[in-house]
Amino acid sequence: MRAIKQLELVQRVTDDEERRRAEGLAARQRRVAECEAKLAELQRYHTGYASEFAKHAGRGMSGARLREFQAFLVRLGEALRQQAEIVDRAKAERDAELAGWRQAAQRAEMVDHVVKRRKGEERRAVEREEQRESDERSLRKYRRHEQ
Repeated sequence: MRAIKQLELVQRVTDDEERRRAEGLAARQRRVAECEAKLAELQRYHTGYASEFAKHAGRGMSGARLREFQAFLVRLGEALRQQAEIVDRAKAERDAELAGWRQAAQRAEMVDHVVKRRKGEERRAVEREEQRESDERSLRKYRRHEQ
């Protein structure tokens, strides 16, 4: 029975690790979603600002105002590039966490299988022992009855 208790301890540890990895994966996925939402917001803002620029440029504007619009569009473009990099990093972290979770889930599944198999073996051994004892009792009873 001691071996089963040790296996159950290993099972609890691997199950806890899988759960911890799943929670980490969920957190990484939320981070990806947040980063993508911020990128989409920046893209919408950039599109709107570029549209405003096109409207004002079509009607005519001063050179200083033109440079301000262009400089701001350049800064927005840089912010978009940086946010896209943040999204890529967040996705890479999520993918790494996914791989870790898959490994942890696989280990937990293997340990669960071993524990179930071992418990089945132990149960069958107990049943065989009980059957042997029952057979011995029956044999003794039969022998007493014959005498």
